Amino acid sequence: MRLKSLNKGFSIGCYAIIFIAAGLFSCRPARHLAEDSYLLNRYRIESPDKDVERDELRTYVRQKPNKRILGLRIHLWLYNIANPEKDSRLHNWLQDIGEEPVVYDPFVTSRSATQIEHYLRNKGYYNARVNDTLNLRGNKAGVSYIVEPGEPYHIASVNHNFEDEGLKDIILADTANSLIRPGIIFDVDVLQDERTRLENYLKNEGYFNFTREHVYFNADTTLGNMSVDLTLGISRFRERQKDGQYVYKPHRKYRIGDVFILPSYSPREAIDRQDDYYPGFDTLVFRDMHYLFKDEMPVSHRVLAQSTFVLPGELYNQENVDLTYSHLFALRQYRLVNIRFAEQESNNPDTSAIPLLDARIQLTPFSRQSYTIEMEGTNSSGDFGFGGNLMYQHRNFFGGAEIFDFKVTGSVETLNEYYSRSFRNTYEYGAEAVLQIPRFLLPIRSISFVRRYNPRTSISMAYNYQLRPDYTRTIANTGFGYSWQGSEYTRHIISPVELNLVRLPYSTPLFDSIIHLYNLEASFRDHLVTETNYSLIFNNQDIRRARDFVYFRFNTETAGNILAAINHGAGRPKTDGHYRVLGTEFAQYIRADIDLRYYRMLYGDNSVVYRFFAGAGLPYGNSTALPFEKKYFAGGANSIRAWQVRSLGPGSFHEPADRSFPNRTADIKLEANIEYRFELFWLIEGALFLDAGNIWAIDDNDRREGAMFRFDSFYKDIAVGTGVGFRLDFSFFVFRLDIGRKLRDPAEPADKRWIPLNRSLDFENDINFNIGIGYPF
Repeated sequence: MRLKSLNKGFSIGCYAIIFIAAGLFSCRPARHLAEDSYLLNRYRIESPDKDVERDELRTYVRQKPNKRILGLRIHLWLYNIANPEKDSRLHNWLQDIGEEPVVYDPFVTSRSATQIEHYLRNKGYYNARVNDTLNLRGNKAGVSYIVEPGEPYHIASVNHNFEDEGLKDIILADTANSLIRPGIIFDVDVLQDERTRLENYLKNEGYFNFTREHVYFNADTTLGNMSVDLTLGISRFRERQKDGQYVYKPHRKYRIGDVFILPSYSPREAIDRQDDYYPGFDTLVFRDMHYLFKDEMPVSHRVLAQSTFVLPGELYNQENVDLTYSHLFALRQYRLVNIRFAEQESNNPDTSAIPLLDARIQLTPFSRQSYTIEMEGTNSSGDFGFGGNLMYQHRNFFGGAEIFDFKVTGSVETLNEYYSRSFRNTYEYGAEAVLQIPRFLLPIRSISFVRRYNPRTSISMAYNYQLRPDYTRTIANTGFGYSWQGSEYTRHIISPVELNLVRLPYSTPLFDSIIHLYNLEASFRDHLVTETNYSLIFNNQDIRRARDFVYFRFNTETAGNILAAINHGAGRPKTDGHYRVLGTEFAQYIRADIDLRYYRMLYGDNSVVYRFFAGAGLPYGNSTALPFEKKYFAGGANSIRAWQVRSLGPGSFHEPADRSFPNRTADIKLEANIEYRFELFWLIEGALFLDAGNIWAIDDNDRREGAMFRFDSFYKDIAVGTGVGFRLDFSFFVFRLDIGRKLRDPAEPADKRWIPLNRSLDFENDINFNIGIGYPF
């Protein structure tokens, strides 16, 4: 938004920031402390041993200084400017959003040192010593934890003690996978991991009742030389008898007996009716599994069978139980999935016979059909507006867990026209239908593939009508594609066939003259896109814990090759140098891009996000330019935020008359971003960011001066912007305001591109406000 009326507001905001910063530096952070108290200013951990992970040690420090944002204690400052003697909303609010001074406590400091020692001993450093030292400066305290870990104990030998001899051979046969072996540091955490590993291993071998509690360790440290003689023990199974007494028995393997699947299980009805609940069901037997239902099967038994890995006659296997849970939930049919096991009563006198476990798979479904009407804020590459959606969903459209979604949309967005410093509305209407099928239709229909990779087929159709100030455009789309889980962190998406028919029934004379001037007509003609695309997504985020993670997405697509081959093979003539299908030119190109992000988690809720994006598209054969919707652009709320959307580049191109919508797109894009995110107060989060990048043309026929990509000089065209952001996190969505400031503008003369070094700040041209929904990346 570059409204002159905002300049005054922005100036006031800058003065407010200066005032706050001045307050942060001038305000005494310890102003509310008692006379003999000290503000905990800093702490540090010192250790000569590089093998000791200091990040882990920091988690055991019980008293930490007040939070800082780029070195400034903003929360403490907010708390201090409140007057504790005044009972008013303002002062109470400031204290609520602020943070009390952290007063140095010698007892807590001593406890922290003790906790660090305990941690080190668990890691094998039994002679570790941690001393804390205090450094006072005025009314501020600094604490240093001096860590002397000493030499760690190592495991000299690993022995076994089998109270249950029946497990001896199976455990010894798996020692190659053991986490414990001679020579490693005697680490309690590794011992616990080994207990968990053995539990999972034996459960996957049929030992249903085996738990990590049946694994114990005895350590003999009397050997000397910092060595441990370790004994791994396996205890017997403790079983309670009917008279309440306990007896110890060998662990037993179990086979799966009968499998009962209840696709319409109602927990409330089961509780109310208890013993009368199950006799009222009809029964269908398929692949030796019993399906209990009333009136009709809500979801095809074949679909449920391919998602069930707990099979009659097989040994109990915990991995199969977990796979059953994940695949049944992936059907998106069930609100609850619960698998219960019960041992079959047996009168067989042969005690060596493998006992049986009956499985009851209880499935509580969602409502089959739903209707939703919603209003939403929209943010199409930085143009902010609002829209409405009418959505209908059927979760079991053909009875095979197919999910059908139909959506009708309408929106109006305020289009910021850079060149005219004005706002005009753009209107968009559309409809979309998507059918998702929990298997591959063609060419792979193997049950083993479905069970292993959990694939889905998606069939879609959509129509979109756009009424913009410069032109009217319609897009008709239909697609057919697959997606499947490659591994725990990877997912594959491929669309063998996707058709897009794009038409521009109306355009203004000004629009036509601009695209003619710069030889861009080829990107805006009516065209047909017949593309095949593939995406690989890697994401190792663990939503259960805050840790660093990587997100990577690779996309590639190609279009027009089959149609070109057919037309060429049939000897069909070209019209104006292009083959046509039903009177419409079809596009032919190849395009690929990567999006790499690294999320670095810092202390508290603070984080740094690094992002790199690179993409390129090459038209050939039947096309002289990429279709407009396949070109890259820079600027806007999710790109380089110091520029308006589609107002940057390509390259060093600069032409005031060209500052309109169609001309700021190109064939190559490079972009890098760094964003520091931090928690402020209430629902408000802050961010500081640095963006860099640009777009370039790949075709010498592009008439925009400076737009071409050159390997020896492209770096001279890199635009750089920085800024500050504020986000309101409502859990279900994030409202975002990012204020960008230009640092380096490649459109300026070569010797004046670094703006802060060459001229004063121009609020109208150097500052950009971005309103967005969600994080930028």
